Amino acid sequence: MSPFLRSRLWLISAVLGGSGPALPALCGAEGAGDVVIQPRFEVVGHRDRLPVIGGAADTVGALALETSRTFTANEALRRIPGITVRDEEGFGLRPNIGIRGLNPTRTTKLTLLEDGVPLAYAPYGDNASYYHPPIDRFVGFEVLKGAHALLFGPQTIGGVINYLTPDGTRAPSGFVQVGAGNRAYVNLRLRVAGHGALFDYVRKAGRGARDNLEHRIDDFNVKYTVRVADRHTLTLRANHYIEDSIMTYSGLTQAEYERLGARYNPFKNDAFDIARSGASLTHQIEFADRTRLTTKGYYSSLERDWWRQSSNSQDGQHGAGALSHTIDGVTATFLQHRLAGRRIDPDTQFPNNQGRLRAYDTWGIEPRLVRPTATGEFQAGLKLHCEEQNRVQINANSPTGRTGAVAEDNLRETAAWSAFVAQRLDLGAVALTPILRYEAMDFDRVNRLNGARGSSSLNRVLPGVGATWRPDAATTVFASIHRGFAPPRVEDVIGGTGTATDVDPEHSVNVEAGVRTRLRPGLDVQASVFRNDFSNLIAVGSIAGGGTPLSQGEALFQGAEVGVQARIGGGFRSRLAWTWLATAEQTTPFINVATKAAIPGSVSGNRQPYAAEHLVTGAVGWSHRAFEVELEAQHEGRQFSDFANSVAATADGQRGRIAAHTVWNASVNYRASAAVNVFATVKNLTDLTYITDRTRGIQVGMPRLFQAGARYAF
Repeated sequence: MSPFLRSRLWLISAVLGGSGPALPALCGAEGAGDVVIQPRFEVVGHRDRLPVIGGAADTVGALALETSRTFTANEALRRIPGITVRDEEGFGLRPNIGIRGLNPTRTTKLTLLEDGVPLAYAPYGDNASYYHPPIDRFVGFEVLKGAHALLFGPQTIGGVINYLTPDGTRAPSGFVQVGAGNRAYVNLRLRVAGHGALFDYVRKAGRGARDNLEHRIDDFNVKYTVRVADRHTLTLRANHYIEDSIMTYSGLTQAEYERLGARYNPFKNDAFDIARSGASLTHQIEFADRTRLTTKGYYSSLERDWWRQSSNSQDGQHGAGALSHTIDGVTATFLQHRLAGRRIDPDTQFPNNQGRLRAYDTWGIEPRLVRPTATGEFQAGLKLHCEEQNRVQINANSPTGRTGAVAEDNLRETAAWSAFVAQRLDLGAVALTPILRYEAMDFDRVNRLNGARGSSSLNRVLPGVGATWRPDAATTVFASIHRGFAPPRVEDVIGGTGTATDVDPEHSVNVEAGVRTRLRPGLDVQASVFRNDFSNLIAVGSIAGGGTPLSQGEALFQGAEVGVQARIGGGFRSRLAWTWLATAEQTTPFINVATKAAIPGSVSGNRQPYAAEHLVTGAVGWSHRAFEVELEAQHEGRQFSDFANSVAATADGQRGRIAAHTVWNASVNYRASAAVNVFATVKNLTDLTYITDRTRGIQVGMPRLFQAGARYAF
């Protein structure tokens, strides 16, 4: 354990009192069958909690995911109004998720949880997501927006997504599933449960959205729940994820896209490897007065190595890009050939390689108390959280090299603690829930190349209140207002020379109002309006990952959301998720943090990048006896890719308006017997070619996919 983290243990011990001695060890760590209900933190919870949640809340269950034969988490999340998801490599392995117009790049503007445990590997110090478990691991997820997001954190500006893993069963049960399709797709799943335990395995492989993108993942998930004493329950969770992919970071130039096609990718030796292990232990005690104290401890370790020959569509990489070579009779540099759309062979013509090597360790403890009171319900919680990032960059001079000059060697650490209290006041048909959250964190950065070291600290008080009114048993009117907050990254507040950088955390005032109602049996509607006013927003235009200087400014997002679930009769059903982002405005020019100069093209009144005005996902389905079919459309409106709102595409492909597009999906399920289910699906039914992203050059969506398989339950 570093001196930095050790010096913060006095705070942890003071907060937990008698539990203090245990914490140095914490922060010093270098189917079928009756379901066993496990203790876990709920973000939304069972449907009967919706009437007291003062904000938009949605859940998606296992049946919905299976009926659609959901391929990626991106596809699943588009079912929820207010969420925008941007595809990157085609498998949904690098999620880009935004809420209510916030830029989805690297999912930095929201909190991701798995059974209440942080899913991001560094939610305080570097919330960027380069890892996401396969959607196959989960049996559903919850999405929460509004003031009740203050019960979680640290990112409270967008909302919370909590993925749910399956519970163990009392009786032995399970299934085996096989699936296959074009683009070398294969999916193998095995689940075995019984006696309170569960083992889940997923093997998924296939080719991505472009040439030379190949993905292979193995995902293991184990869970065991046991009642250790009267009213005491323990749940142990452990998972291990391995990814072995060939994947480039660079998008296409405009000429490459037009002359060589959307699938072109010359970087066949770009390697992306991840090994991620996580574990948590959750204890719950239930008292006679229905008070519950739930405490979880968690730990995760992630190692990510990404070796690549180009990081974006205008990258020459440590000098090799300045060399000239003759292609098609033209002598030019690596970048000039790419901008002209000539087919290159980087392995022989411009051999180089760059390794971005990352290792993250994250651990913490979080007790939560829920207690019924005479006036409603009291909640309180405390979180103690530690992160350690080791970041190395190696520049090799061959396309498959793994050694060379060390360009970066950084240690970045974060020690954080937070607390919240909330009291729901039931006043007849009206309920008010004031919430107060406190976040405090210390950052430390050591540059091992030059010995520079720097530290910084930050704390904030975040108030909010949610309100509901139930005019009848089928309807809830809700409203909330709260202070949104997101901490800056360690690298943003402390420079490579150890000096502090004048960058502020993100702050917003978030307001929403809406209604949840059952208009008649089988017809459920949730509609809301929202306004998120940012006094400071950290945003990315083109070249995600540092190519564009860090920028911040004021912004305003406002619009409306509608979600509809309907069972029409005769076996027909339909669903709709519509987001209208009427305003996504830069209310001030965005400023380069280092130079204090305005970002070129950023002016007050321009629309924020990657903020489509309309997002619509709709589906119709029909079931009859053993058959079930569904047709789904996912529409994303046109959007800008830079602060200047450029319409025409630039030569590097990083700027230019992205056209609206609609992707159609279809699925068929046939239950051959009580144990056997056969299915088939087509993703991107019309084989549409479309652009999804320009942050590092042009990225494209998946071509048409045919997939089929069968499941045998036992």
